[in-house]
Amino acid sequence: MAAFVKGEVVIVPFPFSNFSGAKRRPALVVANLSGDDFILCQITSQPPRDTYSVSLQSSDFSSGSLPISTSYIRPNKLFTADGNIVLRSAGTIKSTKSDEVIRKLVEILNN
Repeated sequence: MAAFVKGEVVIVPFPFSNFSGAKRRPALVVANLSGDDFILCQITSQPPRDTYSVSLQSSDFSSGSLPISTSYIRPNKLFTADGNIVLRSAGTIKSTKSDEVIRKLVEILNN
């Protein structure tokens, strides 16, 4: 298993909220936990239906990219996963964008 870092965008089988299945999609590593676990945040191409989403443009990547020029990071859609489920890395976002996601996550947790 490769080592993944905070701010890295990875491709994983992301579970549906009712655990009825999973869909392969990008996710942002927001925390690297002990062992092989990571906290991941869903990324979607669908425009936000809530106030939590953070826009992700191609210019927000310091390396790599996603095939869609505008995506949305969903800090309200988190899960903990073993690094062995990661299919591949798609790139790394700039620290300013990663910090914006963490601020939004803290805002959610403080409400």
